[in-house]
Amino acid sequence: QLQASGGGLVQAGGSLRLSCAASGRTFSNYAKNWFRQAPGKEREFVAVISHSGSSTYYTNSVKGRFTISRDNAKSTVYLQMNSLKPEDTATYFCAVDRRTGVYGSSASSAMVYWGKGTQVTVSS
Repeated sequence: QLQASGGGLVQAGGSLRLSCAASGRTFSNYAKNWFRQAPGKEREFVAVISHSGSSTYYTNSVKGRFTISRDNAKSTVYLQMNSLKPEDTATYFCAVDRRTGVYGSSASSAMVYWGKGTQVTVSS
């Protein structure tokens, strides 16, 4: 029901735009999140956006470089990633929150639906 896309291989300093489209259900009444997981590491929170798109929150390591947005008419959430660093290399997952708003960093346990990941590799 959630399909992430847009990953790829990019050089450090480059940009990528991830998309996550919902099918079957719109999830427009729920906050949406991006998480990422690097090899050998725990899955970590990246960004969250409220159901209306009016509120966002980012993990410190991506603030000023990543921008989360959503288009409820298209049932899609985006993650614009600029100034990419090798440490951003990971599989990125979109997830639907059980909540509507933004309450700081999200926990994986608060997610009710997960999309399949898309791989982002940043070369130095």
